[in-house]
Amino acid sequence: MCGIAGIITPNESMIKRSILKSMADTLAHRGPDAEGFWMNRSNNVGFAHRRLSVIDLTDSGSQPMHYLQRYTIVYNGEIYNYIEIKKDLQKAGYNFISASDTEVILAAYDFYKERCLQHFDGMFAFAIWDEKLQQLFCARDRFGEKPLYYFSSPEVFAFASEMKALWAIGIEKTVEKKLMLNYLSLGHVQNPSNKSQTFFSDVFSLPPAHFAVFELRSMKLSIRNYWSIDKQYTREIKSADAESILKTLLSLSVERRLRSDVPVGTSLSGGLDSSTIAYLVDQLLSKKSNAGFKTFSAVFPGFKKDESAYIHEMSARLNAENFVVTPTADELIRDFEKLTYHQEEPFTSSSIYAQFKVYQLAKENGVKVLLDGQGADETMAGYHRYIHWYLQELVSRYKFSRAQVENNIMRSHNADFKWGIKNIIAALFPSHAAIALEKKEYNHIIHNPDINKNMLMYLRGREWEGIHKPIITKLNDILYFNTIELGLEELLRYADRNSMAHGVEVRLPFLNAELVRFVFSLSSLYKINNGFTKSILRSVMARRLPDNIVWRRDKVGFEPPQKSWMEQPLLKDYVHEAKKKLVKEKILKESVLTKKTHAQHAHEAENFDWRYLSLAQVL
Repeated sequence: MCGIAGIITPNESMIKRSILKSMADTLAHRGPDAEGFWMNRSNNVGFAHRRLSVIDLTDSGSQPMHYLQRYTIVYNGEIYNYIEIKKDLQKAGYNFISASDTEVILAAYDFYKERCLQHFDGMFAFAIWDEKLQQLFCARDRFGEKPLYYFSSPEVFAFASEMKALWAIGIEKTVEKKLMLNYLSLGHVQNPSNKSQTFFSDVFSLPPAHFAVFELRSMKLSIRNYWSIDKQYTREIKSADAESILKTLLSLSVERRLRSDVPVGTSLSGGLDSSTIAYLVDQLLSKKSNAGFKTFSAVFPGFKKDESAYIHEMSARLNAENFVVTPTADELIRDFEKLTYHQEEPFTSSSIYAQFKVYQLAKENGVKVLLDGQGADETMAGYHRYIHWYLQELVSRYKFSRAQVENNIMRSHNADFKWGIKNIIAALFPSHAAIALEKKEYNHIIHNPDINKNMLMYLRGREWEGIHKPIITKLNDILYFNTIELGLEELLRYADRNSMAHGVEVRLPFLNAELVRFVFSLSSLYKINNGFTKSILRSVMARRLPDNIVWRRDKVGFEPPQKSWMEQPLLKDYVHEAKKKLVKEKILKESVLTKKTHAQHAHEAENFDWRYLSLAQVL
């Protein structure tokens, strides 16, 4: 894992080592092990790199890396199947001088060109300069695990792993006011209809599953999609076969993500996803002499949603040492400025602070690489909010008795979901439901009682920007929306910044592309069935994990006791100061200063005071 940055411009005076150094310095946390710089002979291209050494720790793995006296790359991420790709390229006549996956990317690009992306199982953001064609090729992984931001003008094209590297060279840090309104009222900072848009006007994001080509001669940028999921296709398959394929694909994904020249551990929350990963790691490592590994958890003794009991039960099954951390409100206040600095854009709750502390714990205990369970909830329908979409699918297909059975079982399991006459109408008229939900979000913005009326001027002509609800006729529609368009990428941003803040690499086995495509091809019965979400994963892990974990009926999203934290005087004062700043900036009305802090749990929909706290720190 690394930090990358670069500048391409016909203005030779803009390419200086000192400028590249200023970009690299802002990314030092992403790559604390080494730095590297390169400028071409014409002095119209400059690259900067900060290295976190994980594979091939020797100098031969350093970047910027050159190949065939033609290509130069800066790269952030891991290609987990680089060994297999390397063997194929060697058969095609390519030679390698390093043991790194970086050199494999270069050879694959020379051989396959942009089609190389179809061969990569990994998380990545990279930029390759082709000196012969005088063009830059940039690409980002399929789900957006690794970030890549850019600025483009008629005079210069610049890119970096984080926005702060672009700000370091003088690019304006201007908040995109419409997205700010969306965040304050709705809680999200992404525009699902325009994935390149960020929270800042002049900085753009290369969307996941896209590549870009920048031509120096014309100073033109073109962006294309290279991968997608077919959410319409449903395969006919027996349960036993589906479970066998899922187990095989997931085991292979974990095995590849264990490839490292430094210690590897796992996060362990006590839920099904992280426990599954920890179990598979334990099984794979038990076949080797170095079977022991470390797991890392955040616990909150006394909190209703504390998962300590599940963590202890799972730990007892593993040949691993478990380390725990208990974040507090005082620590949150102490670390909040640092947390926000690394995140760059606002975030919706304190949950990411628990993650931040887990990754810090891993670093303190000598683990550079962590496997984590993110992605399973979005692809396999793990959240309780998916239940009503599944019931609507059944109703829309006139399977009323089945819907009633599932509804009754879910109720008996105390699942947290809403189901009523409005949902039945939505199932029968999905396009009308989508329009109604969009209007509801728009009304949340224009009727927000705390927003300064002057801010509403930024709605003119852009009323629906960033507001999009898909037409949902089946469960796969909402899973696709949350996996590809709005939801998952934001969670991946939290994980990337939190891990990189401590020089730790996070790998996500559930986001193997072949695995995700397979899961999407399965009928909804494999995702929600007989009163349980993530049905197929539970079936696969039954008798492998403790029953208390496999058949858990509650859903805890890595949740700290935010409500009690926000009721503490110090944090109340912090929120009040944030409100004062937003009032001064004419973002909020002055009347908010007389309102008491409205403490909410981390995943409550109307977490307004938290949003004010987060936004004030970002500005």
